[in-house]
Amino acid sequence: MGKIFIFVEEQFENSNCFPPKIRYPMAKFGEIINVSKPVLIDFYSDWDEAENSLDTLRDVAATLGASAKVIKIDIRKNEILADALQVKGNPTFMIYKDGEMKWRQTGHQEATTLIDLVQQYV
Repeated sequence: MGKIFIFVEEQFENSNCFPPKIRYPMAKFGEIINVSKPVLIDFYSDWDEAENSLDTLRDVAATLGASAKVIKIDIRKNEILADALQVKGNPTFMIYKDGEMKWRQTGHQEATTLIDLVQQYV
């Protein structure tokens, strides 16, 4: 059996932009979420551009800076992970801290809402 990869767009430290898609082994997901600062994850799919919230996430990342991580994970390229986390809608947002899911919501969210939620866990 081949390796399973997670495709994510992760913010650079001290930057307001997202780099090109990065390939992570599936085991890397645990490392991504098992950190002391909050991690906001947007599970998305490009097939529904109306729900793709890149501008919203850029605003969130710019406001939170280095106090949190903001990550996008493509549902179609990570079906095993999406199934394991029971991601059924696009987008689905999750906040993790220290490896534990703290919050989850499916559907569009305003930047101010996401910022306020993440700041609860800073």
